Amino acid sequence: MKKKVLLLGETWTVTKIHTKGFDVVELGGFDDYSVYFKEPMKAFEDIEVTHIPNHQVLSMFPSTAEELAKFNVVIISDCGRNTLTMYPDMFKVPMGPNKVQMLSDYVLDGGSLIMTGGYVDFQGFQGKGNYHGSSIEKVMPVNMMETDDRVEATQGASVKVLNPNHPILKGIDTKWPRFLGYQKVFPKEGSEVLAEIDGDPFIIVGDSGKGRSMAFMSDLAPHWGTDFVKWEYYGKFWHQAISWLSKE
Repeated sequence: MKKKVLLLGETWTVTKIHTKGFDVVELGGFDDYSVYFKEPMKAFEDIEVTHIPNHQVLSMFPSTAEELAKFNVVIISDCGRNTLTMYPDMFKVPMGPNKVQMLSDYVLDGGSLIMTGGYVDFQGFQGKGNYHGSSIEKVMPVNMMETDDRVEATQGASVKVLNPNHPILKGIDTKWPRFLGYQKVFPKEGSEVLAEIDGDPFIIVGDSGKGRSMAFMSDLAPHWGTDFVKWEYYGKFWHQAISWLSKE
């Protein structure tokens, strides 16, 4: 049976202004870094990934608990709390179900949630992730900072595996590539830190209600994960994480 994964985020639109002397040229574009995750997952026949880009989360996120429960694992990756909260039509009462609360209930009822590091995950760049104090934080295995939680590591941050025999890390090389940054969090009582990064928690897992959650404190894509996405164990790591979270 396929394990169904819902990936939220990892996309953005780009607007550039090139000033070339007297002339000004405007350029637009769209970046989709979800491919760094989706392409390796195609190698595993038991994984099925549904991706909702950031600009479509407002309108395409499951509208009921029953629709959300069809997924074994939800991954939030560079998708901020505001994006999850709001709806395309903001001028009606009610706008719609509270999607942040819906995700929390999904975990408590037996679903699984992964949040990865990024500029609008956890608390994020200038606090724009804004998950501190949310119902999603309550089901994560970590407590989040109230302010910008990024640790930029231009020299490369080193990973230290603490439990190589955990099902998520079993058979994976303990020598990880370096990361260009991560986010600082505080593991909750009862959670397990599987790995550290420069002495801070890096991979943290835990149970919440009937479900499970995992905090992965760096990026599953560039730029923080520039070498990570090229690592031979990248796909195996995520496959094993999804399998464990799915309780298989």
